[in-house]
Amino acid sequence: MSPSGQIAPAHAPALAPAPTRNLPQDAVDRPLAGFMRDYVDGESVPRHAHARAQLLYATGGIMRIETDHAAYVVPPGRALWVPAAVPHVTAMQGPVAMRALFLRADAARAGPAGVAVLAVSPLLRELILAACSEPLEWDEAGRGGHLAALILDEIARAQALPLGVPAVRDTRLRRLAAALRADPARDADLEAWAAECGASPRTLTRLFRRETGMSFARWRQMLRLSEAAALLAQGMPPARAAAAVGYASAPAFGAAFRTAFGTSPRGALAGGGPMGGRQGAASPDAASNHPAMR
Repeated sequence: MSPSGQIAPAHAPALAPAPTRNLPQDAVDRPLAGFMRDYVDGESVPRHAHARAQLLYATGGIMRIETDHAAYVVPPGRALWVPAAVPHVTAMQGPVAMRALFLRADAARAGPAGVAVLAVSPLLRELILAACSEPLEWDEAGRGGHLAALILDEIARAQALPLGVPAVRDTRLRRLAAALRADPARDADLEAWAAECGASPRTLTRLFRRETGMSFARWRQMLRLSEAAALLAQGMPPARAAAAVGYASAPAFGAAFRTAFGTSPRGALAGGGPMGGRQGAASPDAASNHPAMR
């Protein structure tokens, strides 16, 4: 398994090490540090890595983030957890107001072991915004310390969402993947894709199995549901989202969505269930007992 929780390609060539972007947030002597930046539509950050784990969150716009093993669509209401030293590329869809956190190694133990999309509760959202307004060297005995303790507790309890689509490396598969991301509703079968990509259907089938561990049909469904989840997060009605990603039947879309995400499309639109990030009651002393805050 890859760090993203996806099946790593069986015979994928190794990629060159990613350059490390050195920001003050990577070095400040605090459990976590906020990062604020607004991006324009279409802006991107080339493949790179950071010395610290990141919680990438945006209050507006959609971030499309690719690691070496999977691609993620991250709209407002969700965040992407990226462990330290994991190479990734970030592209912006629409104007993006990024409000991210960088976490020191001890604090990063609050998050998942690998890359994961996390539901952002209303409380975590406000905590992220508050942390980004603090100076880099915030008062560990004051407001900044209290915010950090609550943030680590909320990260530890955040619901991980199955929104990663396994990456492909073969040039022919990458051509197919780019076309489907541009038009998820395109209803070509594998034979039609094979003719367009310059490979036989049998070759494409073998490549999908080798590089993603799944069939083309399953991979396409994951991509479509991921794109639909982003559309719902932007307020698109479920029927329109279903049609936009290639589902002719709303009930079929609803059944596939519930199977993948544990909630209905309408529930995701309303902000309920796992997709909406609602969490249960917190332990009153969980934050104060977090090892990074002792």
